[in-house]
Amino acid sequence: MNLSNKIKTGVLGCTGAVGQKLISLLGNHPLFEVTEVAASDISAGIKYSERVNWKESSDIPKSVKDLTIKKCSDEFDSKILFSGLDSNVAGEIEEFYANKGYAVVSNSKNHRMSADVPLIIPEVNHSHFELIHKQQTYKKSGGFIVTNPNCSTVVLAVTLYPVYKKFGLKKVMVTTMQAVSGAGYPGIPSMDILGNVVPYIKDEEDKIETEPLKIFGTFSGGAVKFADFIISASCNRVPVRDGHTMSVSFETEKKASKNEIIKSFGEYENLGLPSSPEVVLRYFDNPFRPQPLLDGMTGNGMTVSAGNLRECNILDWKINAFGHNTIRGAAGAAILNAEYLVKNKFLK
Repeated sequence: MNLSNKIKTGVLGCTGAVGQKLISLLGNHPLFEVTEVAASDISAGIKYSERVNWKESSDIPKSVKDLTIKKCSDEFDSKILFSGLDSNVAGEIEEFYANKGYAVVSNSKNHRMSADVPLIIPEVNHSHFELIHKQQTYKKSGGFIVTNPNCSTVVLAVTLYPVYKKFGLKKVMVTTMQAVSGAGYPGIPSMDILGNVVPYIKDEEDKIETEPLKIFGTFSGGAVKFADFIISASCNRVPVRDGHTMSVSFETEKKASKNEIIKSFGEYENLGLPSSPEVVLRYFDNPFRPQPLLDGMTGNGMTVSAGNLRECNILDWKINAFGHNTIRGAAGAAILNAEYLVKNKFLK
């Protein structure tokens, strides 16, 4: 990658929680520079710093604060558009820009399960990027859509992929404890979440039960053949600001020892991208780890942590897993995908 000239990028849904996190993470990025931002028609025409209710711990990047917000139908002088749009509007807007020749790197759910759209965790299934060549927009204009998974899916998939790759999987049961930041801003009223657990998150169980099967699938003949195992998910919102924790039980096809499974966790390849963590999956042989307060920002928020692998009385094994939902599970995941696209010359 030639880092001497940064690539111009735009952010769709710039005022929302994911849009803010994207802008924050891109503020000092060595490869990308945010030169344009867009949001709803209500926000269009207003200076970014005057419109956004900024919730990041860092200041608004100086290069962004005075940008005028565009409509999500305007032209951009950027090749890459990061989408932090709400799923209620993301589908059509992302298709519009892909048709116009833009590379749309999306955090939204709308196109994740489309047959010709890659659903990517680069350390797991970067071969699926080849689906881009199947998109009609790519053939016509060079535009395309790439997606990253649901924030909980990322944690589950990064934890279990080494096990799946080496020993296979038959059954997975997962119970999530998901941070309030996963609901965006303003999210959940304080009276509903303080001192409480909300045992339902709309559409979340379906995403976790289906997305890993595509991610773990085999790319062959221009299509992805989904992995053949079953997942049962139960999702809960808990009074934690950032970071999704989960309890996972799993049954393998090939029986493995505890030491063999733990050893597999360290076999991830570092892709050498600017946002790549030094350690993709960190394991603690400790019943008290991982924890949101202790492990949220490991690897600048891009490392997934797991701990306390032990035998399960119903399936073979159980383990605790954790990841930062708005970084590894959202904005950081999208940026990592974009870095891979540039490095491997997917942009026309």
